Amino acid sequence: MPVTPLQPLLSGALRTGAVAVVALSLGGCLARGTPETTGSLQRTDAPVSEASLRQSSEALGQKFEANPADADTAIAYAGTLRRLGQHAQAVAVLQQATIRNPRALPVLAAYGKALAEAGRFREAQEVLAKAHLPERPDWRILSVQGTVADQLGDFQGAQRYYEAALRIVPGEPTVLSNQGLSYALAKRLPEGEVIMRQAALHQRADGRVRQNLALVLGLQGKFAEAESVLKQDMQPQEAAQTLASIKRMMAQPNSWKALRQQADAKPADARKAGQNG
Repeated sequence: MPVTPLQPLLSGALRTGAVAVVALSLGGCLARGTPETTGSLQRTDAPVSEASLRQSSEALGQKFEANPADADTAIAYAGTLRRLGQHAQAVAVLQQATIRNPRALPVLAAYGKALAEAGRFREAQEVLAKAHLPERPDWRILSVQGTVADQLGDFQGAQRYYEAALRIVPGEPTVLSNQGLSYALAKRLPEGEVIMRQAALHQRADGRVRQNLALVLGLQGKFAEAESVLKQDMQPQEAAQTLASIKRMMAQPNSWKALRQQADAKPADARKAGQNG
């Protein structure tokens, strides 16, 4: 099914599953990166060279082959594969780990996120539902579940997940950022902007949250303010190029229809971003 270039703008931002997503694939102008989904999965936002990632992948792969039942190794190996853009391989590794550790919540959480990144949203939905307990919900997983629901077009369901996460961590900027993108996907841009502004004002908001705000502003034609927000984390020329990309994408016919066809989009190559997917 053909899609316009605008699709990765919002759909791609949610595809990574989750927390502080950005994936604004505007000609490589904006970096994509997400923290991991649950406690045992470490956050690694710092850029790492592809050569270093491949070296790490080879070492972890050998360790995983020697002991496929080692949950920690499987999670680390899959995480490295994801950062290399090898999403199908990451899913395969975590699928094996899940078979050997069917009750290990961290493994299920990593597997669910990997499935979402690979575009296998229905499967991700089922796995993530088992990745935390009703009596002890994990706000990170709730946020991932929200992004999966958005990818499936269930915007109301997505909002319920975000609201549940925010009851655990009120004001968490990464959840608010996902919630704002969800409103934008539902063509409720003014509401998305309100949420995004809340997220961007938080003391722990990073550049990716501010870039999501700029995106929502740009989609409403508030180009001057969007550029001003982008300049907080970009050089003026880069901010101008990114804004120009947003304008070009908005000019595409049926752009909002394309946003609703998210399941057809391919995950962005994490190697191009140089950051954790």
